[in-house]
Amino acid sequence: MNKGAGLTIGVIAVAIAAGGGYWLGGKGGTSHGETAAPAAATSPEPAKKEKKLLFYRNPMGLPDTSPTPKKDPMGMDYIAVYEGEADDEPATANQIKISTDKVQKLGVRTEAAQLRALDKVVRASGRIEPDERRLYAISPKFEGYVERLHVNVTGQPVGKGQPLFEVYSPELVSAQREYAIAAQGVESLKEAGGPARDGMKQLADSSLLRLKNWDISEEQVKALAKSGETKRTMTFRSPVAGIITEKKAVQGMRFMPGEALYQVADLSSVWVVADVFEQDIGLVKSGAKAKVMINAYPGKTFEGTISYVYPTLNAQTRTVPVRVELANPGLLLKPAMFAQVELPVGAKGQVVTVPTSAVIDSGARQIVLIQQGEGRFEPREVKLGARSDNHVEVLEGVKDGEQVVVAANFLIDAESNLKAAVGGFGHAAHGAAPKEGQAAAPGQPATKGASHQAEGTVDGIDATAGTISLNHGPVASLKWPAMTMEFTAANASLLQGLKPGARVAFEFVERQPGEWVITAVKPLPASQGAGMPAAGANPHAGH
Repeated sequence: MNKGAGLTIGVIAVAIAAGGGYWLGGKGGTSHGETAAPAAATSPEPAKKEKKLLFYRNPMGLPDTSPTPKKDPMGMDYIAVYEGEADDEPATANQIKISTDKVQKLGVRTEAAQLRALDKVVRASGRIEPDERRLYAISPKFEGYVERLHVNVTGQPVGKGQPLFEVYSPELVSAQREYAIAAQGVESLKEAGGPARDGMKQLADSSLLRLKNWDISEEQVKALAKSGETKRTMTFRSPVAGIITEKKAVQGMRFMPGEALYQVADLSSVWVVADVFEQDIGLVKSGAKAKVMINAYPGKTFEGTISYVYPTLNAQTRTVPVRVELANPGLLLKPAMFAQVELPVGAKGQVVTVPTSAVIDSGARQIVLIQQGEGRFEPREVKLGARSDNHVEVLEGVKDGEQVVVAANFLIDAESNLKAAVGGFGHAAHGAAPKEGQAAAPGQPATKGASHQAEGTVDGIDATAGTISLNHGPVASLKWPAMTMEFTAANASLLQGLKPGARVAFEFVERQPGEWVITAVKPLPASQGAGMPAAGANPHAGH
């Protein structure tokens, strides 16, 4: 090559390079002042990776899936579920997943389970009653007549030793006279000795004992012995300061021995008998403090002490009486008043607790929803212990610090068909449960609520009952042989157009133990067989 030709080729190469650089810079949109990237760095970006379609789920939340697009009995399209939107790991088989926007719309709120002391206040209704140990009845022990009343009004306050009434009794007069004579005889025989004096002294002592047994006071006895004069009437006095709560004595009336004429109650201290419910009685102990509120005195609190827990239970109200002793200065507390009683119960220490609103109680079991991540919740069965006003102790099922759903948990239950997830609890001991729509592994039971497919021939239809009898072939997912059995239709529209003898492909689920429900039916061409069982095959009665 000559020198001129080489120079020409060099100039052309430089021009091409310059033009190419300008074109690349224009295409790359390089701004002023920036250096254009080398040609090797401008290779086109790889296409965005598409998500892998896993299956289609029932739009109503039923445990039914399909590998292909389909409609439910109501004509609604099944919803596509892509990779990353469903849990494929066995460890999350019992989890519930709800989209983030639905979590926000439902108003889901969580709170951490935490250690706390459960201070509880047992509340009960009660009534004011007089202290039974401070009730006194005045009952003469002899027959007589009410001569005069000093206290003649029920409810009248009386002091200790205050005269209540006077009585006349022939027996009393005779006993007084007998004692007076005996006392005088002892005095006259004072200088004498021997049996005569001893006999007179025994008679005097016997008469004195008789008067004392009739509750004659020492003063009256001494006055009688000193003067020797018998009194026609005897005065009965109040044994204690209190209130007359009963008065049966009427002036001039005759009374018999032992008849209660007056009752005096000392109300300086009263009882509050509270009816504590059966489930709380184990927390109440004697000696504990109690607060009592009376409707008559709003804003005023009386404090007392639990003195006794009764050993009996009222079968009608399922309550146990608890006695609280209460001082009653000023006699503000009156018998038969209604009272509200608060019995503080001491805590047994730090225990794991959750808010009471976090527990879904079906009666047979208690469940708490644990937040495992954004939009992911795990239903967990728990064992509960003591309760306070706002929290409940969790003995088993929840650990300290775990986030539990405290608001909208019932809405999550409805949104995600919680029952189907809880039904997987029984498989935990046997390993992970099979996915919905998949056959169970050998030796492993099929998941309750999973969808199964089969083909068969219509044997009979009962439109009124909504059932269909099918002579179907083997069902691999359940390890069923070919047989004839009856199914319930999920919707009456599934039975329309079907006649005995028609060949169909169908899907079904177990809604309840032993209840098999058809969720989809598709007619098959007459030429397409389905592995039918032989005629006269034994009907299926075990499912």
